[in-house]
Amino acid sequence: MSAVPSLPEAIIINEKRDSIHDEADFKGQLKGFTNGHINGKTNVHTNGYTNGYTNGYSHAPEFQLYDEPVENHRKMRVIVIGAGYSGIYCGIRIPERLKNVDLVIYEKNAGFGGTWYENRYPGAACDIPSHSYQYSFEPNHNWSSLYSPSHEIRGYLDHVARKYSVDRFTKLSHQIRECRYDEREGKWHVKVENLTTGDVFEDSADVLISARGNLNDIAWPEIEGLRTFKGEIMHSARWNQESFDFKNKQIGIIGSGSSAIQIIPKLQQVDGSQLSCFIRSKTWISPPFQKEMWDKLGMTDLTINDGQKAKFAADPDYYAKFRLAIEEDSNSIHAVTLRGTHMQRSAQVAFEETMRTRLASKPAIFDAILPSFSPGCRRLTPGPGFLEALTEPNVDFIRTPISKIEEKGVRTNDGRLHEIDVLVCATGFHTSSPPPFPVIGRDGIKIVDHWSKRATSYLSLATDNFPNHFMMLGPNSAIGSGSLTMMIESTGDYITKCIRKLQKENIKSMSIQPARVRDFSAYADAYFARTVFTDDCKSWYRNRDNKITGLWPGSTLHCIEALRSPRWEDYTYEYLDEEGLEKGVECNRMAWLGNGWSAKQLPPEERDLAWYLYPQFVDHPVAPRPEERDMYRVRPFAS
Repeated sequence: MSAVPSLPEAIIINEKRDSIHDEADFKGQLKGFTNGHINGKTNVHTNGYTNGYTNGYSHAPEFQLYDEPVENHRKMRVIVIGAGYSGIYCGIRIPERLKNVDLVIYEKNAGFGGTWYENRYPGAACDIPSHSYQYSFEPNHNWSSLYSPSHEIRGYLDHVARKYSVDRFTKLSHQIRECRYDEREGKWHVKVENLTTGDVFEDSADVLISARGNLNDIAWPEIEGLRTFKGEIMHSARWNQESFDFKNKQIGIIGSGSSAIQIIPKLQQVDGSQLSCFIRSKTWISPPFQKEMWDKLGMTDLTINDGQKAKFAADPDYYAKFRLAIEEDSNSIHAVTLRGTHMQRSAQVAFEETMRTRLASKPAIFDAILPSFSPGCRRLTPGPGFLEALTEPNVDFIRTPISKIEEKGVRTNDGRLHEIDVLVCATGFHTSSPPPFPVIGRDGIKIVDHWSKRATSYLSLATDNFPNHFMMLGPNSAIGSGSLTMMIESTGDYITKCIRKLQKENIKSMSIQPARVRDFSAYADAYFARTVFTDDCKSWYRNRDNKITGLWPGSTLHCIEALRSPRWEDYTYEYLDEEGLEKGVECNRMAWLGNGWSAKQLPPEERDLAWYLYPQFVDHPVAPRPEERDMYRVRPFAS
């Protein structure tokens, strides 16, 4: 029963006419001490967050209401670094879910796509099924292959960014030069260079989000004489596709990771090419991921013809079931990453037999590259055509370690000089590494020093001593099995909740507790100890001390659930305008309740006054047994 009786309509209408005047009157009465400090407090604040809480020995000034509705959409500014998968997602969800937030996304490249904008080498493609490598809410019916080429992924990301107007927030060709946290202001100051004009300017924000990902800091091989080579030299992520012609060239390729596995089959097919492949690391080459399921779905090869794409577009339900089958299959193989499981042992036997068959014409290569470690210790790549390319007459498979690089080519430890016209370094990236620009947090701590021994994080998205700083695809974020895009979406949703908490509760800064960062690292170490990822292999997953810093410690579904509901108790908070209060006195932590009004009842909204009865908001239980509701059977309730 309401404490207020129903009123005649005329009274309600008159009250609405007076509401703006009354509200202004109320605000006027509080002007000058809207933070709740009155009577004898000389430090007048303006943000509206008051003290009024005593600890028993220090008396606070009289508390005054914070004159805002309970929703409290205070003005905030957010800077996002990067416009690949992660940055684009932030550019969609932050404006969708948060009000009164200024957003800017700085991207160093001239277009959207992140690593997919940069990686344009021959054969560059997704190495997991394309239909799993897309946003959950934006299905693409037009992938041309199970493993779509980079230009399609780049086009997809550009399409998504423009469809959802992410471009209105994005400044392309703008490179970050420095990020510095100001403790007094509770803001990040960011130096930015406009790469078009060369101008450098400073921006500031309440929240800084690094959406750089972990595949943009190029790792050149540390080999003596690399820069003395007189021919063409390029990295897989800095491909010279405009002016260099590979026809009739002697080509040297260093590396055996994902990019090398994709590059070698393409360059082997170039007219007149002769390849010298310097492959020192042993590696597993898997059959195409989900090929068996692909066959069951009626796909005759790895390509998707126009008829199949047309069917996807014409029948959304069919395509949804197709996507669901791929995702469920991907999430069903987590046991392959756990050492000693039946699935892991069976996969190793199957992979070995497949590799032996594909290299039957050159068994010496099979013997040279067959690993002693388990599949998955290094990133698995299906590599269609890679093993076959190694057996071709125009490919020289070289296991002898490189001694140095000279003007005319590569000299190996056996003294032989391999003369080449072009050197391709397919040597990947520095992952889980600090950004290539200074990031300076509380007390002048630099993230490069903070991570000098180990790149540590809390749930991959925050690290201690860097308040209001969040990371998309930070340390321990890549997925060992399952969908990476769901990791990105889950992290973005978590960060959006953090921004809303800062905004609504008038929090100046939130910072993860150092103990929780240590706890997460300890958990990760204990988890990985029983996985194939800690076998004896060289992998970008691990740091110099063989700690796994690249992967999430669990499955994709594990990650989604872990990031579902933030544990606010794991953070420490500083509230706006607590400085200047008497020692031992805190601000009133309930001041966010505001002035007793909801924004729905005040100008300029004054609408949707019974929104809780709108169909999309009514939460219907199932009768006669609410516990049988399918929604909570699939996914248990969480706050």
